[in-house]
Amino acid sequence: MKDTTRSSGLRIRAALAVAAVTGLGATALTALPAAAAGEAVTVQYRQSATGSDQVEPWLKVVNTGSTSVPLSQVKVRYYFKADAGASYTYACSWAVKGCANLTGTFGTLANPTATADRYLEIGFTAGAGSLAPGADTGDMQLRFHRSNWQPLNQSDDYSFGPAQTTYANWSKVTATVGGAPVWGTAPAGNEPTTPPTGPTTPPPTGAALFDDFDYTGHTDPAINSHGWSVRSNAGGPGVPGATWAPENVTFAKEGTNSIMNLRSSTAGTGESTRHTEILTRASKFRNGTYAARVRFSDAPVSGPDGDRVVQTFFTINDLKAPMADDYAEYDFEYLPNGGWGEPANILYTTSWETYRPDPWEAVNQHSESRTSYAGWHDLVLTIDDNAIVYYVDGQEFGRHDARYLPERPMSINFNQWLIDLAGQASTTPRSYDQKVDYVLHMKDQVLTPAQVAAKVAAYRSAGTSFEDSVPATS
Repeated sequence: MKDTTRSSGLRIRAALAVAAVTGLGATALTALPAAAAGEAVTVQYRQSATGSDQVEPWLKVVNTGSTSVPLSQVKVRYYFKADAGASYTYACSWAVKGCANLTGTFGTLANPTATADRYLEIGFTAGAGSLAPGADTGDMQLRFHRSNWQPLNQSDDYSFGPAQTTYANWSKVTATVGGAPVWGTAPAGNEPTTPPTGPTTPPPTGAALFDDFDYTGHTDPAINSHGWSVRSNAGGPGVPGATWAPENVTFAKEGTNSIMNLRSSTAGTGESTRHTEILTRASKFRNGTYAARVRFSDAPVSGPDGDRVVQTFFTINDLKAPMADDYAEYDFEYLPNGGWGEPANILYTTSWETYRPDPWEAVNQHSESRTSYAGWHDLVLTIDDNAIVYYVDGQEFGRHDARYLPERPMSINFNQWLIDLAGQASTTPRSYDQKVDYVLHMKDQVLTPAQVAAKVAAYRSAGTSFEDSVPATS
């Protein structure tokens, strides 16, 4: 267990408490098969830079199967050997499908080799559409570099092909469709696991909260009737004197999905700072699975970069007294510009037992990854009677001890706020966006990330944009 030490004003969040729920054992469900028969893709690759400035893998995905493939189900991995102590930043220079419809995330291999311990995973939003049999994505001109722009070494990278100056099939880049491996060879010891074959397990059923965030704006009456509160009251966390601005919580279509956007902004003073938050009014969620698809951002929409921004998805209840042992909080917190002593990008997952605001004392356990998480990510948190487990993009990110399990129900929250104004001294206005595609909670059921995806797909196939069958008390 490792305690973080953060100032008292940073950790106090508003949450409403209701009656406690009885802790029920979680039900483990069978993982779902993913790729359908007839789905197959090939990845073509060419390199566009052999120097030490940045890596430029240009890729095409080709549908070599007999059925149409939704690109949102496709993941492509490019494997490389990280330079000592380096963090990396992804960028898309140009893509036929549109850079806005591509996502790039970095991951760590479970079994590092001499030529690979990291990978860049390319995914697609729903806006990228589908590939018909025989069709391809066209150019995806991608690049990544060390976040501090220090020189890098490509020569020892598994997927790098210095002689590949024109597009050709490249087996050192892998692809999956719906989680099932369909192309390429991963570095030894890191072969993807094929989902089980046989009859498809139906999506899990039971008490659930699902919201596709299909609203017209922050004043839409459905937001209130669906149990959400868009925060407008004053107080922490974050910059003293800042306003929590409900009008900065907006909704728009991206492709076929409705997306919620939280925009936070500042012009370098407390009075000019606008934070954003949306939370469930009811604190009725405890054991089970929590999931959301969230888009983190490293750079402001406009204005100078550098603010110590916190972008979140978390559950919480209220602290009834300093060091009260029935407090609970479970966080995904992304800091694109660092903060709390961190100099650059870091993603925290933190499980809280309790804390004391003054003098500051914290009892928690956390996991972290110091790299860029700009782009869309599937975030999953499971809580049963034995552990708290965090997943990012289908991979286990952190596993925390039973001593941090919740004793009272919690609310579900998203917010974006600035820790302080020390990261950027400019008085030029700037704003940051955090986007949310959906949120899901399955009461008292531990789901795999694949089961989460299947459950969300089932809601969308049925045209269901909202469900809340989680009882107020149990």
